[in-house]
Amino acid sequence: MKISVIIPCYKSEKTVENVVRDIELFFNQTEIYEYETFLVDDYSPDNTLNILKELPKRYDKLTVLALSKNFGQHAAIMAGLNRATGDIVICMDDDGQTPPLEMQKLIDKINEGYDIAYAKYGNKKHSSFRNIGSKFNDYMTVKLLGKPRNLYVSSYFAAKKYVIDEVIKYKNPYPYLGGLILRITRSIANVEVTHYDRLEGETTYSFRKLIQLWANGFTAFSVTPLRIASITGFLVSVGGLVFALYIIVNRFMNPYMAIGWSSLMAAVLVTNGVVLMSLGLIGEYIGRVYISANKSPQFIVKEEINSEPKN
Repeated sequence: MKISVIIPCYKSEKTVENVVRDIELFFNQTEIYEYETFLVDDYSPDNTLNILKELPKRYDKLTVLALSKNFGQHAAIMAGLNRATGDIVICMDDDGQTPPLEMQKLIDKINEGYDIAYAKYGNKKHSSFRNIGSKFNDYMTVKLLGKPRNLYVSSYFAAKKYVIDEVIKYKNPYPYLGGLILRITRSIANVEVTHYDRLEGETTYSFRKLIQLWANGFTAFSVTPLRIASITGFLVSVGGLVFALYIIVNRFMNPYMAIGWSSLMAAVLVTNGVVLMSLGLIGEYIGRVYISANKSPQFIVKEEINSEPKN
């Protein structure tokens, strides 16, 4: 059996070698798998790429892919998935929080017959901001993409090659792995895995990046937001009609009643806000369709560095 390991890298100059070292240690200890490792630099602004370029000189079966600009974590993973040849493909983070030495747990779950095995953490070591974002993302994934409520989706997972072959058929920009996987299979399991503290630095997921990630998933793989906008518009219209009837009835019952300017303006502002929000949502969908039609690249590999042959 051959295992492919994919690691998207961004601002991980002080942590990524420790992860690579643990990967090699795992495979040297087991001695039953062929393996390959892909490190994908997502145009890190620090010294990460220079560190990555040195690693193939010291570690076997290692390939570094340098992207031409920052395409995002999921696009970087897609770049690695397009090169993977293993029977099982494993994705993990570059910060040392997802332990490579526990890969066997994921592999065993795949060997039980599951198509996907996601790591689930009993005690997450992410920041409060990241945990809140993860909970919101989980809730929205359940509502918009049909994810089972008891399934935990993480960045540390193993998948059968046939699933990966289907995933990489998606060539449009804005990839979202959770959406791609959920439309391919429901044979998915969770595996309890230890979650470690970050070795260095802080999470690179800002609020802006989290919003972009959610937008990628929910506009590329679901029309539910459009339906929500339609229902909201309908309810506001019904509310406006009821309010208008209320004013008319009260006008007949009390001819001297003053019609409140402030209440009228409030109603106008609410309805206009709903209209603008709905138009913005429709524009988001149309914009993504336009960019996809223009064949905007999902990722561009600028440079590839492979391990040097060992004597």
